[in-house]
Amino acid sequence: MGCAASPTVSVCASLSSQLPQMPPSRTPNTNTNSLSFSSLSSFPTLTRSSTYPLNSSLSHGSSFIRAAWTRRSRGEAAKKPNRKSWKQRTDMYMRPFLLNVFFSKRFVHVKVVHRGTSKVICVATTNAKDLRTSLPSLIDQNACRVVGRLIAERSKEADVYAMAYEPRKDERIEGRLGIVLDTIKENGIIFV
Repeated sequence: MGCAASPTVSVCASLSSQLPQMPPSRTPNTNTNSLSFSSLSSFPTLTRSSTYPLNSSLSHGSSFIRAAWTRRSRGEAAKKPNRKSWKQRTDMYMRPFLLNVFFSKRFVHVKVVHRGTSKVICVATTNAKDLRTSLPSLIDQNACRVVGRLIAERSKEADVYAMAYEPRKDERIEGRLGIVLDTIKENGIIFV
């Protein structure tokens, strides 16, 4: 905003005469940690001597300030006990359909569950009304074959052609469980 060469020149001159005049360079004291004013800038600049630390109480002994500025190493991040591994985090999306097989004293229950939504895709059990009356035994090897064939057919109807089975701790894939899984494989379902 400049002054024009008209009657406003006297207004600009009167405004500039009312402002306090500062000398071009002024140093209040001779200490190296001082403020200096210059005619080029209206902002003070702080000059600091390298002989004095910034704050001697924070430079050593206070780990809180140092910890705020440091990055955690990969080793520290790996030691977090609650963090799941990459496989645990992505397995739900890589193998979304999970086969669940349960043997009770009286029946055989098999179901396919979508891991991400916990939605049951298909179920086959010897406790169903049609199988209860037609099968002589509801827990023998023949019942396991029938349930395996039914679960394979129903999962194909639901457009599920691949699924995963995760055995429980100390569980062997043999006997009736092996018969169920083999029957499902024979009927065209891929285990991943």
